[in-house]
Amino acid sequence: MRKFLLLAAAALSLTATSANAWGPTGHRVTAKIAQTYLTPQAQAGISEILGVETLAEASNWPDFMRSADDSFWQKGSPPYHYITVPPGTTYSTGMAPPEGDAVTALAQFTQQIRDESLPMADRQLALRFAAHIIQDLHQPLHNGKGDDRGGNSVRVLFMDEPQNLHWVWDEGLIDNQKLSYTEKAHWLQRRITTAQQVEWTETNPQVWIEESIVMRDKIYAGLGPMAPNTIPNLRYDYIYQHTGDIDLRLQQGGIRLAAYMNELFAE
Repeated sequence: MRKFLLLAAAALSLTATSANAWGPTGHRVTAKIAQTYLTPQAQAGISEILGVETLAEASNWPDFMRSADDSFWQKGSPPYHYITVPPGTTYSTGMAPPEGDAVTALAQFTQQIRDESLPMADRQLALRFAAHIIQDLHQPLHNGKGDDRGGNSVRVLFMDEPQNLHWVWDEGLIDNQKLSYTEKAHWLQRRITTAQQVEWTETNPQVWIEESIVMRDKIYAGLGPMAPNTIPNLRYDYIYQHTGDIDLRLQQGGIRLAAYMNELFAE
């Protein structure tokens, strides 16, 4: 009976979980780190568009708006949060579906940010979404294999609670520490060396994607072979093994978000 209840609860959790990279805490952590590395020109450009709204505030807006009763948010924007790269392949924009994906959307929104003839509301949407997408591409499971909804269909237990693999990497590993986003960002940012900042200052999405796919494959390999109707129980050893991985992607995402904005507003 207990096994049946766990399976049922896990199935329910799959339908209730959306594909929001990092969850609210992770998005804010990455944006808070990025804020430290913005140039004065980028800070001024962002403030001109967003006003008093910070990148940390803006970073979760595209996920929040997915509940809006509007065709863009309900049907148009969901594909902009991820890409699909089947095992053994590399990403190219030619792989994007007709509705687009995170990479094609980032290029589109970047152009809208630059276009000063657009209404300010359109440029605000574009800036919020561009920042969000850069963060999404650093979450390994938003670079999906194409066969399990980025891990949303992989049932797991996390600290004995029914969840799915995507949720573990969006929220479980980050929120397990019970830190505020400002605490987590401070802890991670002060450990970034000058050499790492230089090494990670990369604005080419292809590089971010290649890194994410390497880590994605490591995540799946770490589950090991699974017999039918079994659910891995990810506990303290899993947290120990992967906290360094997720911290690295949050740090790199912060550096890349700043670098992208610095390059964009330098133009």
